[in-house]
Amino acid sequence: MMKTVYTVTLNPAVDKTVTVERFTAGELNRIKTMRIDAGGKGINVAKVLHSFSVSVVACGIQAGHQGKVLLDKLQQKGIQSRFIEAEGETRTNLKVVDEQSKQTTELNEAGCIPSKELLEQFLARYEAELDEASIVVLGGSLPPGTPMDYYRRLIDIANRKGVRTILDADGEALALGIEAVPFALKPNIHELEALYETKFESEEQIIAAARRLVNKGISYVLVSMGSKGSILVNEQEVYRATPFPITPLSTVGAGDSMVAAMAYCLLHQKTAGEIARWTSAAGTITASKSGTDVCTLDQVEESLERVKLQRL
Repeated sequence: MMKTVYTVTLNPAVDKTVTVERFTAGELNRIKTMRIDAGGKGINVAKVLHSFSVSVVACGIQAGHQGKVLLDKLQQKGIQSRFIEAEGETRTNLKVVDEQSKQTTELNEAGCIPSKELLEQFLARYEAELDEASIVVLGGSLPPGTPMDYYRRLIDIANRKGVRTILDADGEALALGIEAVPFALKPNIHELEALYETKFESEEQIIAAARRLVNKGISYVLVSMGSKGSILVNEQEVYRATPFPITPLSTVGAGDSMVAAMAYCLLHQKTAGEIARWTSAAGTITASKSGTDVCTLDQVEESLERVKLQRL
């Protein structure tokens, strides 16, 4: 069977990351360094998988001059891409890194508005190309004006073709996507709380919420909790992964690195315990890097034993 992973980024971005010594609101801030990257959840996942030597194709919608910049950046990295061109302009997301506080402030544009015809065209092309896919990763916000059930439609198509999906979205797009029963979900704790309209006070409540999703037929639910680690739930097992200590430099791409590690583990038939360990190591390493840098396979493999794993 083909081992290609398809990542779908419907609302990608050109990420402009600038560093300042100390960010002060309402004042003049002088930029020390600046870099431009292709961004968006699915694209970040594709970057990590490509560095893991996995066959990966980044798909989605791009527009205008910034869309061409995005495609150029992917090409420079050697990542195969199949994007449909829309009217308008791909968004630019500005990330301001404060060197003193180590905090990143993000200013994200809304993105271009794809036409109904273009969205239907994307569905048709996606369906045709799925024959080559082993896993599909669906990630990030939907473009303005896109029907909120769009991820549900993409998951339905993949399910019909026997292709496993990993969904990483939030809000209504996540809630409706769940109805189509993706193979795996990676909500962060805030997205899970928003889904159930509640604040979780204990680990038991988080596990119970994840179990409810597994009971719908979802094989894996991975709940990320930032520096507090993550919880992985499947039908038989629950694992709590506690990350090793780091100095977090940028949380950009940490969740996407977890999704990439999950896809890698599924391709290599790893156990639930291994998935919990790999995803925690990948997210932690990416959080320890500056800007939009991500983990490498060697770094993840070297760090696996440093993740504290507990079967609950």
